[in-house]
Amino acid sequence: MIEMIDVKKTYSNGVSAINGLNVKIKPGEFVYVVGQSGAGKSTFIKLMYREEKPTSGSILVNGLNLTKLRNSKVPLFRRNIGMVFQDFKLLQNYSVYENVAFAMEVIEKDKESIKTRVMEVLDLVGIKHKARMLPSELSGGEQQRVAIARSIVNEPKVVIADEPTGNLDPETSWEIMNIFETINNSGTTVIMATHNRDIVNNMKHRVIAIEGGKIVRDEQQGDYGYEI
Repeated sequence: MIEMIDVKKTYSNGVSAINGLNVKIKPGEFVYVVGQSGAGKSTFIKLMYREEKPTSGSILVNGLNLTKLRNSKVPLFRRNIGMVFQDFKLLQNYSVYENVAFAMEVIEKDKESIKTRVMEVLDLVGIKHKARMLPSELSGGEQQRVAIARSIVNEPKVVIADEPTGNLDPETSWEIMNIFETINNSGTTVIMATHNRDIVNNMKHRVIAIEGGKIVRDEQQGDYGYEI
């Protein structure tokens, strides 16, 4: 599903964020990416969906070599990847339904298919009854549910989440994580950068720990492993 081979990333200001990183992630895995602030995990995540390009090395995602992918082909590549962020990134003037439908409209799905699929994923994330509301009328947890629905509406092979519970209270965070579990149980690969120790320690999955731009720990059913 995803493979990084001797990947390095140095920014224009001279900061070396990723230093010779090698990793493989198999289809259907659920992987936590952990590390202290500045460790390189955000860059690691951004490299997977071509938000950043490596300085050297190779990155393979869904059979594509991202280091050789033309910029014009990046939007097409991202259609097979769902992305969820800490700050939701919803279209504020669009309703819940319209936010999720937009992801299907850009790939020119027909209206009937859009309606059926959008209501299906809104039901999955528990927010079908608020389909006509605007993001400003929703709680943070509800907005994140919309963002997750949007990320999976086109049935991607992999969902990449960057601190998806970072702005949420503990109870809501657990509810959001249960949704990710459901998504993963359907066969979708989930890769999640997180600082949430309780979630990592209680909802056991593979843990990749990054320090100084390198993987220092890679454990199946791992723990968070850092003192707060």
